[in-house]
Amino acid sequence: MTRGCEIEMNSLDRKLFRDLFRIKGQAAAISLVIGAAVGTFVMSLSTLESLSKTKDTYYDRYRFAHVFAHLKRAPNALVDRIAKIPGVSQVQTRIVYDVTIDVEGMAEPAVGRLISIPERRSPVLNDLHLRRGRYIEVGRDDEVLVSEPFAESHDLQPGDKVAAIINGRRQELEIVGIVLSPEYIIQISGGSLLPDDRRFGIFWMSYDQLAAAFDMEGAFNNVTLRLMRGASEPEVIQRLDYLTEVYGGTGATGRYEQVSHHYITEEIKQLKSMGLFTPTIFLAVGAFLLNVVLTRLISIQREEIAALKAFGYTRREIGLHYIKLVLMITLVGVVLGTMLGAWLGRNLTELYTTFYRFPVFVYELHLSVVALILLISGAAAVLGTTTAVRRAVNLPPAEAMRPEPPVDYRPTIIERNGMGDWLPQTSRMILRQLERRPLKAMLTSFGISLAVSVLVLGSFGEDALEYIIDFQFNLAQRQDVTVSFVEPTSGGALHDIRHLPGVNYCEPFRAVPTRFRFGHIARRVGVMGLTPDAQLFRLLDENERETPLPPNGLMLSVKLAQLMHVSVGDVVTVEILEGQRLVREVPVARLITEFGGTNAYMNIDSLRRLLREGDSVSGAFLTVDEDRINDLYATLKRTPRAAGVNIKAASITSFQETIAENLLMMRTINILFASVIAFGVVYNSARISLSERSRELATLRVMGFTRAEISAILLGELAVLTFVAIPIGLALGYFFSWLVTFGLDTEVYRIPLVIDRSTFGFATIVIIIAALFTGLVVRRRLDHLDLVAVLKSKE
Repeated sequence: MTRGCEIEMNSLDRKLFRDLFRIKGQAAAISLVIGAAVGTFVMSLSTLESLSKTKDTYYDRYRFAHVFAHLKRAPNALVDRIAKIPGVSQVQTRIVYDVTIDVEGMAEPAVGRLISIPERRSPVLNDLHLRRGRYIEVGRDDEVLVSEPFAESHDLQPGDKVAAIINGRRQELEIVGIVLSPEYIIQISGGSLLPDDRRFGIFWMSYDQLAAAFDMEGAFNNVTLRLMRGASEPEVIQRLDYLTEVYGGTGATGRYEQVSHHYITEEIKQLKSMGLFTPTIFLAVGAFLLNVVLTRLISIQREEIAALKAFGYTRREIGLHYIKLVLMITLVGVVLGTMLGAWLGRNLTELYTTFYRFPVFVYELHLSVVALILLISGAAAVLGTTTAVRRAVNLPPAEAMRPEPPVDYRPTIIERNGMGDWLPQTSRMILRQLERRPLKAMLTSFGISLAVSVLVLGSFGEDALEYIIDFQFNLAQRQDVTVSFVEPTSGGALHDIRHLPGVNYCEPFRAVPTRFRFGHIARRVGVMGLTPDAQLFRLLDENERETPLPPNGLMLSVKLAQLMHVSVGDVVTVEILEGQRLVREVPVARLITEFGGTNAYMNIDSLRRLLREGDSVSGAFLTVDEDRINDLYATLKRTPRAAGVNIKAASITSFQETIAENLLMMRTINILFASVIAFGVVYNSARISLSERSRELATLRVMGFTRAEISAILLGELAVLTFVAIPIGLALGYFFSWLVTFGLDTEVYRIPLVIDRSTFGFATIVIIIAALFTGLVVRRRLDHLDLVAVLKSKE
């Protein structure tokens, strides 16, 4: 009995492989679609896990701090009191200052952040990983270590020198080592939204040297803490703020608000969001194609199913046979997708470790991820074909022995209205076929529209980025250069700025670090005071209209308002984190649109009244004569008061090389996979139609129709379905893109829903090319149609 069952099962298995060979073209196309979905899943999930593990390994090995605080000046004796805060395991005090850096061969000034380190190397928080060169030597007051991104952008090597304006004095610094730090896996200067490795670098030098240069002997102005497991970070921050407030503390922050860590955290969130949404669409398309193919296969195997039941095969065995068929196709796609996704994931992880400057590279593809993806893919495939399998197992043998009843061959609506005479014979035949099988036509058209939608989804990011650049850097921020001062200074400094070489126009601003509180929510926010008639730094709404500054009250970015759960009219508690540490209640007057950061603005006069100060300014926005810009840069390099110089053209370049580069890389991958899906959907639709209508087309050939005429019938049907699908697919693509904008809505940046006509045109062209290519394949098969074999089939 057992032997008989083995023979029976082997027979079904042989039938399984014959069926797969019979539909090998469609099966291959579906496997590629599923492979695209699985590849995206594997790439995203493995990169997400690898990036997280790489970050955690780096943080742990190099003792990345949990709490950060900056202050004016505190004695070293304060360290013992800080160390006694409950939950603190290690304290590291430092001297940190931003200075102007003059690099040979670079016209514009750069900003260098000087950080003190012990002369004798010892385990410290935010420890350094030495890439090249050596550590500083004891007693050498001109040796520094430099961050690798800055060194690479200027081709600096150990032994090279740069000049720095340190406390008003120019000093030559010799680079002895090139390093990485967990505190600066991405380098962003204060007030900037994006990294600029060419114009912002980190330098580490001995404590004694920095203390002597800035009159900080026996003192510090920066402290970092590492916490014990289970310690309360908010409580530690509160106690640290209490201890440092008298020394000019600007408020401690946890890891999440540390710029570098914040960026990579938001990147991981975005990766997690995008890694689930797009593959889900791809899998849905694959399940849809499997359903269509299996339904067609069952329809032409009615007699075989009846014979199997007559020979004693149960419904369970027949259902299992078709499920095996589905799973075999899915398994091929999973294997292909896993290999491709692992390769892409490894390369993407390596790219991230270069972009985020990790010294360690950890890529792992756990079997649990593969097992999860296999389970999801198999479940999606089986669920997508449940209806077709149920039809197979429920088909009564007597009914299955008979051919399917013919469709109603009545005239179409157009013919019944007397318009049929205006159409050629082939056109009437196409319309009759579509009207007689409306469900099949709708499903085919819907499948093609899904392919169009994923092409739009994969391409809209570039349109959004171009819009962001235009909105942020051309419409809103129209200055050429932004100059920031070391400390807030009197308005008289504007007179000096206006008379710098090449300056055409100048607008002041006042920037203040604050902490906003609303209910139980608290956030550190930089408030920028602007002049009411500002023309260089404008505030716009979502319709690109300028929003005037109110005489009183705050203007918040929409994102900040969402995070704080505030709206216009609400009153926010503003804690000033400099000077007298004043606390004020300020109403929210208006909201503005911004695509980067979470910012707040006020009328500069209102902000000054809030601070109880005169005409102080923190910097200025400038428009510059391009012919004299190098003279301006040379002067700023010699200006001790200038702490930072931001050049708009450089910001645009930085934007394109960071966020844009990452998103466009994902766009390329999505377009590649979407194109595979597009060809897979169109090819399957054409092949299924050819299989279903082969007898009809062969009959027409026998009746005297030419190959061109029967090709026109079949390919004309495909053309009609494709052109109907295109506008539906474009609408679906717009909807999917709208959903994706929620996944890309982070604190670091937001992606607007902007889709250019060229993106719609690209999706349309790809689908048309896919249809034309498929048409050529199908036409070739029609040319080799075996008329005798096809006509031997039963009516």
